[in-house]
Amino acid sequence: MDTLNKLENWLASVYKGTPKLRSESKKSIVNLWPVVALVLGALQLIAAYELWHWGHRVNQVANLVNSITQYYGGSNLGVHLNAFYWASLVAVLIDGVILLAAYSGLKKRQKSGWNLLFYGTLLNLVYGVFSAFNNYGGVGSLILQIIVSAIVFYFLFQIRDQYTGAKPQSA
Repeated sequence: MDTLNKLENWLASVYKGTPKLRSESKKSIVNLWPVVALVLGALQLIAAYELWHWGHRVNQVANLVNSITQYYGGSNLGVHLNAFYWASLVAVLIDGVILLAAYSGLKKRQKSGWNLLFYGTLLNLVYGVFSAFNNYGGVGSLILQIIVSAIVFYFLFQIRDQYTGAKPQSA
């Protein structure tokens, strides 16, 4: 945790010089973020299931092709999804769980909810690295993940001061 705190403080210093959001914008983001976390968490879990399902289908087809090839005297083609695919799948699954778990803390404006979003964004960077080594992702996927994560970090650090655990003020 100490390493994550150091990383958070370092990123806070990096984003300190970025343009500031207006107070009304911060409040809007803080009010929307719990719902966004729920929706994105559910979508991540659906995506993880679909990736798992597709992965099994690809492996079934690869096994069929290998069986046919071996039947006719050829060698095993060795076509299967690699470890980076499965690591990506696990990262998407964990990210979905993190987003769903963040809902309560975000709703109560607790730092723990903000922390979960921060960890999820870090995990998305890890996912970007894994997807860069997959046939379906590549370097473009990594660059996209870096850009998206930088944008999410910007908004996270703009609203970080709103997550103290104090009751939200009514409008």
